[in-house]
Amino acid sequence: MSGRPCSHGRHWLSEPENHENPRGEAEIDTIAVHPPPADHFIVRGGVECAGAHLIIDLFEAERLDDIDHIADTLVACVNAAGATLLHIHLHPFEPNGGVSGVAVLAESHISIHSWPERGYAALDVFMCGSADPAQCVEVLREAFRPARVSVTEFLRGQGA
Repeated sequence: MSGRPCSHGRHWLSEPENHENPRGEAEIDTIAVHPPPADHFIVRGGVECAGAHLIIDLFEAERLDDIDHIADTLVACVNAAGATLLHIHLHPFEPNGGVSGVAVLAESHISIHSWPERGYAALDVFMCGSADPAQCVEVLREAFRPARVSVTEFLRGQGA
């Protein structure tokens, strides 16, 4: 359908159509049409959803107390996934050296909580649009060298 945005930009207006009424007078109709939303929903495995949310557990992992390494790894995950980084906030804990934090993305987030004394880290990687959270898994393997990795995927927003 051809058209133009309305004055407030929230709808598309179809091109005016000329009609004749019973008295022979011309009438012009303009119809407001809502375009498909730019909500960045995706279709994954035939399912329409807001995005893929990965729950990732790293076991017997290394460098979970190195806040600079964690920050660099989150940036590498963002880049590998094709996402857009807005902000990173990491907080170190003492005395065990664990780190909790989040990379806030235009496409959603990556969060991490680490327990270096146990060699364990819990991560959430949620992304919508064309970003691919699965690309983060190999980055995390290389960065933290875990003996074991568990990944569970949830498709968020099904039926919304």
